[in-house]
Amino acid sequence: MNELTPQQVLDRLNDAQVIDVRETEEVADGVIVGARHIPLAQVPGSTGLLDKTRPVIAVCRSGRRSAAAAEQLAAAGFTAYTMSGGMLDWKASGLATTAPPAPH
Repeated sequence: MNELTPQQVLDRLNDAQVIDVRETEEVADGVIVGARHIPLAQVPGSTGLLDKTRPVIAVCRSGRRSAAAAEQLAAAGFTAYTMSGGMLDWKASGLATTAPPAPH
Protein backbone atom coordinates (compact mmCIF):
# COMPACT_ATOMS: atom_id res chain seq x y z
CA MET A 1 0.00 0.00 0.00
CA ASN A 2 1.27 3.45 -0.93
CA GLU A 3 1.38 5.53 2.25
CA LEU A 4 2.09 9.21 2.64
CA THR A 5 2.80 11.10 5.85
CA PRO A 6 0.65 14.14 6.66
CA GLN A 7 3.53 16.41 5.57
CA GLN A 8 3.81 14.57 2.24
CA VAL A 9 0.05 14.99 1.76
CA LEU A 10 0.36 18.72 2.49
CA ASP A 11 3.12 18.95 -0.13
CA ARG A 12 0.86 17.28 -2.74
CA LEU A 13 -2.37 19.21 -2.17
CA ASN A 14 -1.96 21.14 -5.42
CA ASP A 15 -1.67 18.10 -7.68
CA ALA A 16 -3.65 15.36 -5.88
CA GLN A 17 -7.30 14.79 -5.06
CA VAL A 18 -7.92 14.27 -1.36
CA ILE A 19 -10.98 12.29 -0.31
CA ASP A 20 -12.04 12.05 3.32
CA VAL A 21 -13.69 8.65 3.83
CA ARG A 22 -14.87 9.24 7.41
CA GLU A 23 -18.56 9.25 8.30
CA THR A 24 -20.50 12.53 8.21
CA GLU A 25 -20.46 13.02 11.99
CA GLU A 26 -16.66 12.56 12.03
CA VAL A 27 -15.90 15.24 9.43
CA ALA A 28 -17.63 17.79 11.63
CA ASP A 29 -14.27 17.96 13.48
CA GLY A 30 -12.69 19.46 10.36
CA VAL A 31 -11.25 18.33 7.05
CA ILE A 32 -8.12 19.01 5.03
CA VAL A 33 -8.59 22.13 2.90
CA GLY A 34 -9.82 21.08 -0.53
CA ALA A 35 -10.77 17.54 0.52
CA ARG A 36 -13.92 15.93 -0.86
CA HIS A 37 -16.03 13.97 1.63
CA ILE A 38 -16.95 10.51 0.31
CA PRO A 39 -17.75 8.04 3.12
CA LEU A 40 -15.95 4.71 2.71
CA ALA A 41 -19.12 2.78 1.83
CA GLN A 42 -19.75 5.21 -1.06
CA VAL A 43 -16.24 5.07 -2.57
CA PRO A 44 -16.92 2.25 -5.08
CA GLY A 45 -19.94 4.08 -6.51
CA SER A 46 -18.24 7.48 -6.55
CA THR A 47 -15.23 6.82 -8.76
CA GLY A 48 -16.91 8.71 -11.60
CA LEU A 49 -16.56 11.90 -9.53
CA LEU A 50 -12.77 11.58 -9.52
CA ASP A 51 -10.17 12.38 -12.18
CA LYS A 52 -8.16 9.26 -13.14
CA THR A 53 -5.32 11.46 -14.43
CA ARG A 54 -4.59 12.81 -10.94
CA PRO A 55 -3.49 10.84 -7.88
CA VAL A 56 -6.04 10.29 -5.12
CA ILE A 57 -5.14 10.45 -1.43
CA ALA A 58 -7.61 8.79 0.93
CA VAL A 59 -7.86 10.10 4.49
CA CYS A 60 -9.73 8.83 7.58
CA ARG A 61 -9.41 9.18 11.34
CA SER A 62 -6.45 6.86 11.92
CA GLY A 63 -5.49 5.32 8.56
CA ARG A 64 -7.31 1.99 8.50
CA ARG A 65 -10.38 2.94 6.46
CA SER A 66 -8.35 5.10 4.12
CA ALA A 67 -6.11 2.12 3.36
CA ALA A 68 -9.22 0.16 2.34
CA ALA A 69 -10.40 3.07 0.19
CA ALA A 70 -6.98 3.37 -1.48
CA GLU A 71 -7.05 -0.35 -2.29
CA GLN A 72 -10.51 0.03 -3.87
CA LEU A 73 -9.38 3.04 -5.88
CA ALA A 74 -6.21 1.31 -7.05
CA ALA A 75 -8.30 -1.67 -8.19
CA ALA A 76 -10.46 0.79 -10.17
CA GLY A 77 -7.38 2.11 -12.00
CA PHE A 78 -6.44 5.15 -9.91
CA THR A 79 -3.02 6.03 -8.55
CA ALA A 80 -4.07 5.92 -4.91
CA TYR A 81 -2.44 6.63 -1.56
CA THR A 82 -3.47 6.48 2.06
CA MET A 83 -2.38 9.02 4.67
CA SER A 84 -0.64 7.22 7.50
CA GLY A 85 -2.00 8.08 10.94
CA GLY A 86 -5.07 9.76 9.47
CA MET A 87 -6.51 12.99 10.78
CA LEU A 88 -5.19 12.17 14.25
CA ASP A 89 -1.62 12.59 12.96
CA TRP A 90 -2.58 15.52 10.71
CA LYS A 91 -3.91 17.47 13.69
CA ALA A 92 -1.06 16.33 15.97
CA SER A 93 1.33 17.79 13.37
CA GLY A 94 -0.41 21.16 13.75
CA LEU A 95 -1.66 21.20 10.15
CA ALA A 96 -4.71 23.25 9.25
CA THR A 97 -8.26 21.99 8.85
CA THR A 98 -11.41 23.67 7.65
CA ALA A 99 -15.14 23.18 8.11
CA PRO A 100 -16.48 20.27 6.08
CA PRO A 101 -18.09 21.00 2.71
CA ALA A 102 -21.87 21.14 2.57
CA PRO A 103 -23.48 17.80 1.72
CA HIS A 104 -24.32 17.21 -1.96
